[in-house]
Amino acid sequence: MNINFIAMGKLKESWYREACAEYLKRLGAYVTPRVSEPAPVDLPQKPSPAQIEAALRQEAVKIREQIKPGSFTVAMCIEGKTLSSEQLAQKLETAAGQGFSTVNFLVGSSFGLDEELKKQADLRLSMSPMTFPHSLARVMLMEQVYRAYSIINNGKYHK
Repeated sequence: MNINFIAMGKLKESWYREACAEYLKRLGAYVTPRVSEPAPVDLPQKPSPAQIEAALRQEAVKIREQIKPGSFTVAMCIEGKTLSSEQLAQKLETAAGQGFSTVNFLVGSSFGLDEELKKQADLRLSMSPMTFPHSLARVMLMEQVYRAYSIINNGKYHK
């Protein structure tokens, strides 16, 4: 199974990069993980709703370029469904059973993801109704994907 984390922008803080690297290393025992970090569109300090919408459409083009046809795509968004770790593991296992060899996790910029991109996703997933910094959310996502594959493979990580 290939797991692609397609996240707008690079992680700036070293501790976030180190945490992500650790979970990617751990994930490598179960799947082939990959990270793509397309550059977000630059916006003014106080962008208008129209400027934000246009930027999200441009970012969606960059994200779609990273998605291979026939893959299972998960859009990370606050209005998405919340799942337990076990339920996420079940979704990933079901996707594999349906013949998907690649799962993409999409993480938008600070303004989120384009609405059309979210509509095209196979699953809209929310980590919580709370708001987290994007860098921390990326670490949390990688940890949860690692936990899900630990569950699927009866690993000791998930207790």
